[in-house]
Amino acid sequence: MTTVDQHRLHEAGTDRWAVLREVEQRVLWLATAMIDHANRVRPNTDGLKVGGHQASSASMATIMTALWFDHLRSADRVSVKPHASPVLHAINYLLGSLDERYLTTLRAFGGLQSYPSRSKDPDPVDYSTGSVGIGATAPIWGALARRYVNSSGAATGTGRQYSLVGDAELDEGACWEAILDPMVTDLGEVCWIVDLNRQSLDRVIPHVAATRLQAMFAAAGWQVLTAKYGRLLTELFERPGGDALRRRIDEMSNAEFQRLLRCDPEQLRLRLPGEGPDADALRSLVGTLNDGTLTAALRNLGGHDLRTLGDTLDAIDDTRPTVIFAYTVKGHGLATEGHPQNHSSMLTEAQLREFAARVGMSVETPWARFTDDSAAGQLCAEVSERLHRTPLAAQPAPDVPTDLGRTPTGTSSTQAGLGRALLDLTRQAPAVARRVVTAAPDVASSTNLGGWINKVGVWAADDRRNWFDDDPETILHWRERPTGQHIELGIAEGNLVGLLGELGATWSRWGQPLLPIGVVYDPFVERALEPWSFGMYAGGQSILVGTPAGVTLAAEGGAHQSIKTPSIGLEQPGCISYEPAFTVDLEWTLLAALSRLGKAGGSSAYLRLSSRPVDQGLAAVPTDPAARERRRRQVVAGGYLLRRAAQAPAVTIAAMGAMLPEALAAADRLDAQGVPADVVCVTSPGLLFSAMQARAGHGTAESWILDAVFPADRAAPLLTVLDGHPHTLAFLAGVHRRPAQHLGVSAFGQSGALNAVYQHHGIDTDSIVRAGLDLA
Repeated sequence: MTTVDQHRLHEAGTDRWAVLREVEQRVLWLATAMIDHANRVRPNTDGLKVGGHQASSASMATIMTALWFDHLRSADRVSVKPHASPVLHAINYLLGSLDERYLTTLRAFGGLQSYPSRSKDPDPVDYSTGSVGIGATAPIWGALARRYVNSSGAATGTGRQYSLVGDAELDEGACWEAILDPMVTDLGEVCWIVDLNRQSLDRVIPHVAATRLQAMFAAAGWQVLTAKYGRLLTELFERPGGDALRRRIDEMSNAEFQRLLRCDPEQLRLRLPGEGPDADALRSLVGTLNDGTLTAALRNLGGHDLRTLGDTLDAIDDTRPTVIFAYTVKGHGLATEGHPQNHSSMLTEAQLREFAARVGMSVETPWARFTDDSAAGQLCAEVSERLHRTPLAAQPAPDVPTDLGRTPTGTSSTQAGLGRALLDLTRQAPAVARRVVTAAPDVASSTNLGGWINKVGVWAADDRRNWFDDDPETILHWRERPTGQHIELGIAEGNLVGLLGELGATWSRWGQPLLPIGVVYDPFVERALEPWSFGMYAGGQSILVGTPAGVTLAAEGGAHQSIKTPSIGLEQPGCISYEPAFTVDLEWTLLAALSRLGKAGGSSAYLRLSSRPVDQGLAAVPTDPAARERRRRQVVAGGYLLRRAAQAPAVTIAAMGAMLPEALAAADRLDAQGVPADVVCVTSPGLLFSAMQARAGHGTAESWILDAVFPADRAAPLLTVLDGHPHTLAFLAGVHRRPAQHLGVSAFGQSGALNAVYQHHGIDTDSIVRAGLDLA
């Protein structure tokens, strides 16, 4: 609470903590009532469970009240644990930023989302959450993205980045990958508050894990704070027998503590003393307490005591990341509190009415706000004013050129073409290049970003000495400075895509569009798949480059050969995938992808590249400017007719990526045998599929590309081939409904020479020729 807020409360002769307690109770009621309405009141025509997590919301109500109404500033941002979504909406409602009509729409179509959604909820949400571990780590990447934007001259403020995390969520490896990244130890604005209620979805957590978790955070360089006991328990610890009470609570198992919460006062007096050496001292202490004090004391944990939470939040050291372990009771204040199966349980109508009577509310009129002249109403108004955010003036995304004008020659790979295209961008479109930020999980040099890094430098919050700047044998110059444009992370692909999601959200969060490009070995796209997808769901726009890809990475063997990523790119919502065959195609698709970033209605992209050297002359890039532009438009729209047989084709070969040399060689051999063959270079299966859907009346994509790539007057049996699972291109058989065969990789890879590996999977030139002859 600000000094002004406190002063006003004292002027009114009102106890600060009593007012906060009143707000806390109203927040808990509103969250509980929202869930009840969604499940019991709103008509349910399909009979499916609605849900909403009353118990999980209850364990967070005090923490979120203390944070929002006593500590939060407008520059701060908060990621709310998924199951506390109703608490967030209740707070926003009390602060006037959510209309009452939405309180009856929790989990309804077009209403309040099941979990906080920055893009779909009608009220303020800082971070989308819902996939455990991902929402928790988002403020880390949000802090890095904010610092990066500020280092480029923008002024986005320096507020804290809070994560409200369930204790079971710390089982997720994504949390620890983020915590351990070397860049995180300098982020003093990051603060995690762990809701330590000792329950997961199915059970009471079997072991007391807090001490171990605290040590793990401390070892990672975090400040560790604990809000374990409230004022009532702390006062009891000072009485005769108090030391014994502390030892008893500290040493008992989670399950025993939870069982005590379910006891009535008589049972509690029997069970709490236990059978240890302190039993007599505990019986004596318990004997001095009335029933109300006894039951209240057991529940008086730090996460439910506003003063304890206030003192703990005041102790945050902003020079390093902080974690606060706030001990809570799942279902606190509800009839279901502490029950081991309360995760998805609902209060009965009788229990809800008892709760309403206890907090001065009504089941019939559940949505009452505080009156304007009440102390709680005045506090809500003051906090709303304090947390008001002045919209930032949004900078437009830069105009990205469509063509850099270069026609590559010689032999090169699309992976090498990426680094060259970025360097060309710095020379021909410097304003665009300045918005580009690359990131890699310790694979920048092995994915051909060395030249780019030498040119733009590595980003760091401050200048750092390069101890190898005078070493003549050092080719990659690792110059770390605030003006750098490459961010290097440790080997954790989940961290990479988490950072990409936040770098790709700066246009909407801070009004500063960036053009983020992350590079990862393609087989590990699958490892990063869920957080990458979630970042796009949350509104992040970025480019993920998977390279090198496929069994074309022959010598590396099955462990490093990707198979499913082409179909992942086709199926991923919010993302356009490309797999260019030639470096000019890579340049054009990269520019097209960059042009879709940093704006409303934009999208992410996935580029699947190869380290295979390919003769660039095979691209046959037209020299006429109009013809070149026609080719470029087709490349970025999904594909083009690369080889046109001299007569009507007996077969059409549709190939993608690194397989074009084999496809072209096979077409020449088929032609020599009297089987004329067209060759189509597919650059984006997803765009071609969208075009087919639009042609059938599904979707709004343009379908002209199908006529350009597969003209009706050249319809022929179709042979598809790619370095990936063959079903990725199988849908193309539906363009003209002709016989088809589909070659690709559907088994784990093998180490070996390139041709041997291709032969093993049936995607070599001989295999393509045989399939073509079978179709003709």
